[in-house]
Amino acid sequence: MHTTLAIDCGGGGIKASVLDSAGTLHAQPVRATTPYPLPPTRLVSIIRSLAEQLPRAERVTVGMPGMIRHGVVVATPHYVCKAGPRTRVVPELVAAWSGYDMRAAVGEALRLPVLVLNDAEVHGCGLVTGVGLEMVITLGTGLGNAIFDAGVLAPHAELSQGTVKWGLTFDEYLGEHERIRLGDAHWSRRVRKVVDSFRPVYLWDRLYIGGGNARRLTPSTVARLGERTVLANNAAGILGGVRAWDMVRQD
Repeated sequence: MHTTLAIDCGGGGIKASVLDSAGTLHAQPVRATTPYPLPPTRLVSIIRSLAEQLPRAERVTVGMPGMIRHGVVVATPHYVCKAGPRTRVVPELVAAWSGYDMRAAVGEALRLPVLVLNDAEVHGCGLVTGVGLEMVITLGTGLGNAIFDAGVLAPHAELSQGTVKWGLTFDEYLGEHERIRLGDAHWSRRVRKVVDSFRPVYLWDRLYIGGGNARRLTPSTVARLGERTVLANNAAGILGGVRAWDMVRQD
């Protein structure tokens, strides 16, 4: 039975735990606040530190924001900022993260096989049933997304960086900063409008809405999202670290 070190890297916090193939925790999760500025080597150091606080695992799954291809960071939205999301973008951090082989770096640090995916994709791996076309949207620091077809993860599309209104990206329009500014009721209506705009594009069989802010959606908004929509438990980001190994193409 494989044991997996699951690392969930968010804009505000990084958490880790070790689970077996059945999804049973072998230790309580450990956490660290996401520090800024955050060059790649600093994130790898934090992952190593969290791993040292947990039982030894046989493999590692890392979920982090941004476009990740084959374990390499193409772009990441928050970690390139000087003091966290929606602060000044630092050109040196953009250069440091662009093309960074996160899978190789974590593998070298921990001496284990590593899988690195977008964090919403890992979250989705912990949610989907494997039936039909299933879409996952996560609400937290920003917007995350993933698509699964019959339980197989589709190539990633970074919807968060699309422009929605007033020059804002979806990441900014639905992110934590705007939720705090608007209040839950107004922000929830925004979420519903975005979901309604995605619906005819993807024609999903089931939509999951997860992430730390899914619980902030008002009951009236949830009632209008439709019967094919499921509100998800945020713990899926850790369980998904186990299931991801069976849902993605290994290369």
